[in-house]
Amino acid sequence: MRLIFIGPPGGGKGTQAKLLVEKLNIPQISTGDMLRGHVKNQTELGIEAKKYMDSGQLVPDHLILSMMSKRFQDPDCTRGYILDGFPRTIPQAEGLDNLIEKLNQKLDRVIILEVNDEIIVDRMSGRRIHLSSGRIYHTKYNPPINDNKDDVTNEELSIRKDDEEETVRDRLQVYHNLTSPLIDYYKDIISIVNGSKKIEDVHKKLIKLLGND
Repeated sequence: MRLIFIGPPGGGKGTQAKLLVEKLNIPQISTGDMLRGHVKNQTELGIEAKKYMDSGQLVPDHLILSMMSKRFQDPDCTRGYILDGFPRTIPQAEGLDNLIEKLNQKLDRVIILEVNDEIIVDRMSGRRIHLSSGRIYHTKYNPPINDNKDDVTNEELSIRKDDEEETVRDRLQVYHNLTSPLIDYYKDIISIVNGSKKIEDVHKKLIKLLGND
């Protein structure tokens, strides 16, 4: 089964994808992880991509798609895969279609996790992190014992730039602008799922949707 997962930042997309990996025994393919792997291993594609990254530019779609072409042919992708957060734009979707066609594959379903913006803001702006250990808290859902203090060291917690409310709202606006055209593009194979419910309830919905309950 070949799936695309699309969802807003903080919408639980990665969490649900990981749960499906275990259930369906197919890999989750994150373009970010794939890109970092190529750069770290200094592959030909990774070296080329790093030139763009070092100059502060976005890595071109054709390089990402070339990395995907190699990844899709790995043995663990024989049963399928879950694309996490790609494509984000119509040109990327068109490039992906061309790639999949060349490999004689087809997408089975595109799943959009739909979560209200205010819920996303609440989820993300409440996050707090202990920088040196990476421990994460939430002011509402997982508060520290002492206000804004790490449970272990009692040191001050921080809020990441990406989790500040203004940044979250900006990211959501970008997401909506890019995703709306994709909904129409994939209209024949798209399923929209309410991602604001409990993790286990969303997972059950996805399993039923995919016919694996």
